[in-house]
Formats: sequence, C-alpha cells, structure tokens
Amino acid sequence: MTVLKQIAAVTALGLRSVPQRLATSSVIVIGIAGVVAVIVSVFGMTRALSGAVLAAGQPDRAIVYRAGATSDIASTLLVDAVATIKDAPGIARTSDGRVAASAEFITAVNLLRKEDGNRTGVSVRGIEAAAAEVRPEVQLVAGRMFQPGLRELIAGRGAAAEIQGLEIGDEVALRDSRWTVVGIFASGDVNESTLMADAATLLSAYQRTAVNSMTVRLASEGSFDELKTALTTNPTLSVTVERESDYYRRQSQEAGQFFDLVTTFVGGIMGLGALFAALNTMYSAVSSRARDIATLRAIGFGASGVVVSVLIEALLLAVLGALLGAAIAWLLFNGNVVTLGDSTGSVILEMRVTPALLGVGVAWACTVGLIGGLFPAVRAARLPVATALRAI
Repeated sequence: MTVLKQIAAVTALGLRSVPQRLATSSVIVIGIAGVVAVIVSVFGMTRALSGAVLAAGQPDRAIVYRAGATSDIASTLLVDAVATIKDAPGIARTSDGRVAASAEFITAVNLLRKEDGNRTGVSVRGIEAAAAEVRPEVQLVAGRMFQPGLRELIAGRGAAAEIQGLEIGDEVALRDSRWTVVGIFASGDVNESTLMADAATLLSAYQRTAVNSMTVRLASEGSFDELKTALTTNPTLSVTVERESDYYRRQSQEAGQFFDLVTTFVGGIMGLGALFAALNTMYSAVSSRARDIATLRAIGFGASGVVVSVLIEALLLAVLGALLGAAIAWLLFNGNVVTLGDSTGSVILEMRVTPALLGVGVAWACTVGLIGGLFPAVRAARLPVATALRAI
C-alpha cells in the first residue's frame, strides 16, 4: 500500500472516531473560534481606523503646526505666524485669487451617543472660507453651509448618525452659547466624525486669538519642498511643515501600533489557551486510538502515515473553529459602527470584516492546529506496538 493510501486510511479511521470524542474535539473548535473572532474583529477595527485616517491625507496638501508638537491639536500658531505662512511661496490660489490656506482652531464638546447615552468627545474644527477649496472632498449632503460670523455648525455624516442632537436644526452648547446645526457633510474620511464652524466666530466664542494649525493646498505636489524651505528657514517662525499624507500616515501608524499591541496581548493569552486545549485533545485522541494505531503499525502501516493523519485531524478541527469564529466576527461586527475616543474627540468607524482578515484568522488557526497536533502525532508514531496491543 502506498504512503498516500496509508495516510488516507489512518485519517479516515481517526475522523470516524471523532463523534465518540465529540466533547473533547469541541474544545479545540470552540477555543479557536473564540480567538479567531477576537483577532478578526480587532484587526478589522484597526484597518477601519487606519483607512479613515489615511483617507484624510492628500499629497497635494500640507499642514503647518508649531515645532515640537506631535499633532495639530497640541500646536499653537499666533496671528503673526499665520500671516507669514500665508505669504509663503508654493501655496495654490483659490478661484477668486485668495491663498488656498485655512488657519484652523480645534476644540471639543461632550455629547451623548445615540446607542447607549454615554458621553463622548466630538471634535469641533474652526475653518476659514478658503477651506472649501483646500478640502474639496468635504461636500454637503443635506442643509447648507454655515455663514461666517454666525454661530452655526455643519456636522459630519458619521457624527450625525451616531451622536444625539446633531440633526439639522438642533442646537449644540459650545462654551457659553448655543450653535445651530445647519448642514451635514460627507468627506469619506476621519473628518466625518467632526463638526465644523467658522474659525473667527469659534475663536471669539472661546476668547482665543491663536489657532492650532494651518492646512494649505500646494500649487503642485512638487511645491512642498519650496514651501517647507521657506517656512523652516524663516527666523521669525518655529514651525513643522509636513505633507498631509505623511502626517496622517504617522498618526495612523501610532494608533495602529496601540491596537496591534492590544491584539497581540489579548490574542496571545487566548491563543495559548487554545493551543493547550488542542494539545490535550489530540493527546487524548491518540490515547483512545492507541490499539487501533498499533494494529495498523503491526500489519505494515508506516509511522509517517500515522503522523500525517493526526496532523490532518488537528488541522481540520482548527479550520472548523476558524470558520466558526470568522462567521461570528462577520455576523456581529461587519458593518457595525464603532466610536473610539475620549473627551478630546472621537473617531466614528464602520467596521468591515474582509476576506483578507478572514484569511489571517484561518492562517492563525492552522498554525495552532499544526503545533497542537505535532507532539501528539510524534507520540503516536513512537507508540510501542507490543505495549499498545497488550493494553485493554
């Protein structure tokens, strides 16, 4: 009998005995299903966050903020600095001849989530009139644009869908006044989680004179170096100039590292549990079939057929668990909206469980199945034939 036929025969023998070991075999399936569901869901959230953040960065825009700050919200630009930046070379012009630059002030307001009524921070971004041409992807889908000088807001589509009190006509309490929501906008990126208002009016309400940062549209993608050189060599300025796509890529990587750490820690603990469960189950399976394996060895079956058959059984159980876990993740999380953040601001994400993520879960499960089945398989191959045949 060929090796392949031996493997097929021993594997069929093992699989026929699975119903007799249903309880122990279920331990592998359920354990791996739980881990795969967690890994796929957390990776799905990480990918959704990265995608939303990266979509906000464009290579033909640049962001200017105070040197030493790590983000625009931690920066401060004084009035004189704003004027100097707007005079720098390399910045595009709007259709009416103005500088395509928006000096922006960022604050936050605590509002209630529709789902559970808990408070969450929502970023409020004060923008200038030129922002419409600096960020052309921001498009109104309902209502109208706010009017400069009036206490009016437009809300991102994601924020309006998940946060209470952000429908057109609703009022939001900012500082010591109430602001009316007059429009809903879509942008296809992380900005859909925010509110936008006139920067000058917002600064007046908060009694501030300094903005956080400035976003500019470049005359061309190649104009970035010209703009950066002009601003960073100006002795009156102390700023960082970053291409917007690079800025958001860095922000995405920092957030992704945090979630990857969480996934590794949680998945690692659960994975060890699933691995030990697989080892115990497969050792139990080998022990219960010791006489059958010894009989096959006695009539001429090789050790390789036994090893491969045990590994195949472990892999099949692992794949079954992976498919179950993937199905759970898809049913519970695919299309779900998740709000991440704190009192300083939130990001509203729509999770997508993609085939690539499911492939990661299946690959992880197969690895656990192989490791969990390897040592029991080697034990089965080394099982003394005479001793096993004498066992009752």
